[in-house]
Amino acid sequence: IANLAAANDFEPSHLQTEKAKEIIEAAKFYYMAGFFLTASYESYIEVGKHAVENKKTLCLNLSAPFLIDFFTEQMTTAMKYANFLFGNESEAEALGKKLELGTDLKKLAVLVSAMPCLNGKRTVVFTQGSKSTIVACDGIVTEYKVVPLEADKLVDTNGAGDAFVGGFLSQLVQGKSIEQCVKAGHWGARFIIQTSGTQLPESCDCPDTF
Repeated sequence: IANLAAANDFEPSHLQTEKAKEIIEAAKFYYMAGFFLTASYESYIEVGKHAVENKKTLCLNLSAPFLIDFFTEQMTTAMKYANFLFGNESEAEALGKKLELGTDLKKLAVLVSAMPCLNGKRTVVFTQGSKSTIVACDGIVTEYKVVPLEADKLVDTNGAGDAFVGGFLSQLVQGKSIEQCVKAGHWGARFIIQTSGTQLPESCDCPDTF
């Protein structure tokens, strides 16, 4: 069960502290989950404007179908600031239906990537569990196969999407290729679904390169 307490209690004033300003100014990449839009939409917009004005990279996760269905205006406005948009298949389908763009995920990814972006171009990443990951940018869609996990090794799928994004971003901030970003994302998701309750060990055998 997701605990949304932090998102629900976050206010724009939190961004006005000297420490927060320092962090925002120093960062080159920003990532926000869609849950943030339900309670502190203004905070997202503030960071989004900073990213646009300073040509920094902003990433947004659709996070849940209900956010698309019931917070449509906030989500579509937030998307305008996003250089990278992440979502799983159910979130992507909800977006396609809400925007009347259809539910063919490959076509949808291309269409969404071509929607207005205030911060340059947008890359759309749709995961599909054990099926291939779809990535679209500049009118081109690419599919990246997921290496199947043996059924007896699957423990808990909670956190798979977040682990994928974490792996993806770990390579993005290093300037690695999209293929390497996706491979790292797949590794992260594969790792976390073999644990219970998204528990992380003190160390893991993460590859040095992907």
